[in-house]
Amino acid sequence: MNLSGKKIVLSVTGSIAAYKTPQLVRLLIKAGAEVKVITTAAAEKFVSPLSLATVSKHPVLNSVTDGASWNNHVEMGLWADAMIIAPCSANTLAKLANGLCDSLVNAVYLSARCPVFIAPAMDEDMWIHPSTRANLQKVQSFGNHIIPVAHGELASGLIGEGRMAEPEMIVSYLDSFLGKKQLLAGKKALVTAGPTYERIDPVRFIGNFSTGKMGIAIAEELAANGAEVTLVLGPSHYSATHKNITTIHVESARQMYDACMAHFDGAEISILAAAVADYRPEEVAPQKIKKQSDTLEVKFTKNPDILASLGAIKKENQLLVGFALETNNEMSNALKKLQNKNADMIVLNSLQDEGAGFGHDTNKITILDRSGSHVTLPLQSKKDAAGAIIKYILETQHVPENN
Repeated sequence: MNLSGKKIVLSVTGSIAAYKTPQLVRLLIKAGAEVKVITTAAAEKFVSPLSLATVSKHPVLNSVTDGASWNNHVEMGLWADAMIIAPCSANTLAKLANGLCDSLVNAVYLSARCPVFIAPAMDEDMWIHPSTRANLQKVQSFGNHIIPVAHGELASGLIGEGRMAEPEMIVSYLDSFLGKKQLLAGKKALVTAGPTYERIDPVRFIGNFSTGKMGIAIAEELAANGAEVTLVLGPSHYSATHKNITTIHVESARQMYDACMAHFDGAEISILAAAVADYRPEEVAPQKIKKQSDTLEVKFTKNPDILASLGAIKKENQLLVGFALETNNEMSNALKKLQNKNADMIVLNSLQDEGAGFGHDTNKITILDRSGSHVTLPLQSKKDAAGAIIKYILETQHVPENN
């Protein structure tokens, strides 16, 4: 087991599934982990703190203060190698999504620098509610790991999705994650993500609908495999959370070009997932352009081509991956981009595919490489698509492994 010697904080919240947590603690300790348990007040209506303290061999905490002293949530967040929130109620999920800090569980979560694993538990109607789905997507976008719910009998008596994963499943999930081999340890990677904004005047710009989710997912996956990642991120509401990722925030295509040129030389792997504007206004008005006529003419000039520029200076020990978002003649356009820009791989997606492209949490991609091989993957989450891209690189592109 990969849990031997690991320090784990188990956070228990107010769900009937809390009755399973003493067994979860026993299994974690049996696997060699040290476990400290914290609870919300609601959780203690479903499971005895005495039971949890007995099996964990640590006092169970449920408040930032215990009347006589301060329970240091920051210290606990730094102590842990992993934090598990199980069960995670719909109420706690909403608090995690919005940064509320009204309990010790939430305080430790906001202080944690370790991976956080969330095992939701609720009735099916709550699980499928748009509010819950939005909260789930939001906490995933922060880099947290969701342990899938199970299908079966629920506390309401109904049959459906929403059951907390069984303790054995949670332990197996955690063990697999912590045992992931760091195949890219010692490697440096460069990733671009998000849109670029090209200013017309101080209040207006030309942009696109990219959110940066795909590129951020790629940066997170590279970092999870041990790489030291530089993420050049255009304007986005999303951010990377892994400690191995350094983010450089940019606005325009020229700023993204400059950042890439500055960091490309030291990167063994570069993946350009950003949606970069091909053109920018030739002149940016110093003041807001007033509405004076029925038409407005803006002259555009071409932006530097980042992928082609890096392809022109790429060395033998560097892998360069580009993205191609197409609306027609998808394969031929992607192949042309692969050859003309001296890339090693192109990741193609099409706006013709439902659920792919900008704004979605899913993507459908085809990976092409210079050998003439290509693989088309089904619609999947952007996190899973990122994992498939990195897996393809490791299996086909001869990136040296670190032992």
